[in-house]
Amino acid sequence: MVKILDCTLRDGGYYTNWDFDAQTVDTYFDAFNQLPVEYLEIGYRSPKLKGYLGEYFYCPEYVLEQVKNQSNKKLVIILNEKDVRVQDIEPLLRPCVGIITMVRLAIDPQNLKRAIGLAEAVKKMGFEVGFNVMYMSTWAEQRGFINELPLINDITDYFYMVDSFGGVYPEDVRATYDLVRSKTNVKIGFHGHNNMELGLINTLTAIDCGADIVDVTITGMGRGAGNLKTELLLTSLNAKGLLDFDFNPLSKVVDVFSELQLQHEWGTNLPYMVSGANSLPQKDVMEWVGKRYYSFNSIIRALDNQSKGIEDNFQLPVYDFSKDKTHETVLIVGGGNSVVHHAKAINQFIQSHPDLTIIHASSKNAFCLEHNNRDHFYCLVGNEGHRLEDVFQGAYVAGGQCILPPYPRKMGTYVPSSFKDHCFELDVVDFTPTFIDSHSSLALQTAIKLGATTAYFVGYDGYIGNAISEKEQELFMENEFLFAQAKLSDLACISLTPTSYTQLGQESLFAHV
Repeated sequence: MVKILDCTLRDGGYYTNWDFDAQTVDTYFDAFNQLPVEYLEIGYRSPKLKGYLGEYFYCPEYVLEQVKNQSNKKLVIILNEKDVRVQDIEPLLRPCVGIITMVRLAIDPQNLKRAIGLAEAVKKMGFEVGFNVMYMSTWAEQRGFINELPLINDITDYFYMVDSFGGVYPEDVRATYDLVRSKTNVKIGFHGHNNMELGLINTLTAIDCGADIVDVTITGMGRGAGNLKTELLLTSLNAKGLLDFDFNPLSKVVDVFSELQLQHEWGTNLPYMVSGANSLPQKDVMEWVGKRYYSFNSIIRALDNQSKGIEDNFQLPVYDFSKDKTHETVLIVGGGNSVVHHAKAINQFIQSHPDLTIIHASSKNAFCLEHNNRDHFYCLVGNEGHRLEDVFQGAYVAGGQCILPPYPRKMGTYVPSSFKDHCFELDVVDFTPTFIDSHSSLALQTAIKLGATTAYFVGYDGYIGNAISEKEQELFMENEFLFAQAKLSDLACISLTPTSYTQLGQESLFAHV
C-alpha cells in the first residue's frame, strides 16, 4: 500500500508565513493521530534568512519537542538545498535526533550533485532522506540531470517527482516515472500541484505506476494553486476499499482549515491555470493575485508574454511633457465613493479653476466629472484600459490622454481602441524607489512631470474602521509611502474630500467652491 505524507504545515506556510495558532495545530495533530497517514511534514529547518519567517519555518527545539508529544506519526522536516551547506547540517539537525524520522531536501535538478553531499551528511545522522526534485515538467530536456540519477542509489530513501508548475498530465507522470525508474532503484514519490485540477488523477496515476509515497495537504493548502487535498485522496482510497478510517476527525480538521481558506483564498483560478499549462513559476502569480489592482486579464497577459519569452506585448511613444504649459495645480481623482457623493461640488471646483489639470488615478469615477475644455490624464495600469472603455462605453472623450508606466510593463499592455492615438508612456518613474507600477505612483509622477506644485485629491478615502483586509492594509501603506515621497519632490498633497491618509493634508472642498 502506498504511504501518504501530509505536508500542510510546511506547504501551507506559504500563505500564513509559517505561523499557525495553537488551536489549529492541536486540531491538526489530534486528527492525524486517528487517520491512516504515515508521515507528517511539520515545516522547515533553516539557517537565518532575511525577513520574518514564522515558527514552522525554523521549527525551534521547543516546537520539535511539542510536536513529538502531540503526534504518534513519523515526523518530517525539509531543508531548502539552496540555503544549506554541509557545515550547516549538524547544527540544524542535532535537535531533530530522536524526534524527526525523515529529512527532505528541496532541490533544483541542476544542483543534484551538490544535494548528494548534503544527503550523505544527513544520512550519517541516522535520518531517512527524501529528495524533492522540482520542475518535473522540464526534466525530459535536462538529460544531464537524468543521467546523474544513478548517483542517488544507497544515499536517498525517496526520490520525489515534484510538479512545481502544476501542469503535468497523467501521461507525463507515467513517462517520467518510467524514466526515473530506469535510472535508479530508489523508492519514488510524487508531489503534485493543482493548477489544472489534476492533483488527484496525477497522484492516482503515480500510485498506479508503483509510487511508494505521495504528498497531500488538508483542503489543498499550499503554495500558489495548492496541492491534492488530503481529504480527497483518503476518500478516494476509502471508496476503493484500500483504506478504512473514521471520517469524524477528518471532518474536524477540514473545518478548521476551511476557515483559514476563507481568509487566504488558496486554490486554483484562471491565472494559476494559465501558469500551470505553460509551466510558468507560481511565485509571481501568487503575488499578483494578492494585489487588488491586478485583474485576471492583466495577469494572464503577463503570463502570455512570459510564455512567449517577451517583456511586453508592445511599446508606446513617450509623452513629451515639454510641449505643455506648466500645470501648477492638478486634481488627482481616486476611486473612492466620496467622488460620487460630492460630484456637484467637485465639478464646481473644476469650473472655478480654469487652469486645473485632472489626473485620473482610477477611471472608476471619470464619468462624474465634466470634461469640457480640460486636460484629462488617465493612468492605465494592468487592466485599467478595459475599465476606461466601460466608463465611456467605448467612446473617446476630447482632451483625454492615457498615461502608462515605462516600458516594459510586467503586466503587459492594453490600451482602449478609442484612445489608441492618445496613449503614451512615461520615460521613467523616479520620485519613488518602489511601487513604480501602481495607480498612485503613475498619477503622482505625471503631476511632477507636468510641473505641478500642488496636487489636490478627491476619492482617496482610505479605509475607515478596524475591519480592513490584509490587501487593503497593504494598499493603504503603499499609498502613504508614495504621498510622502511625492512631498519630497516639492509637491504639496492635499485632500479635498474626507480621507484617512495621514500623509495627505486636509482641506474642505466646500471652502473652495
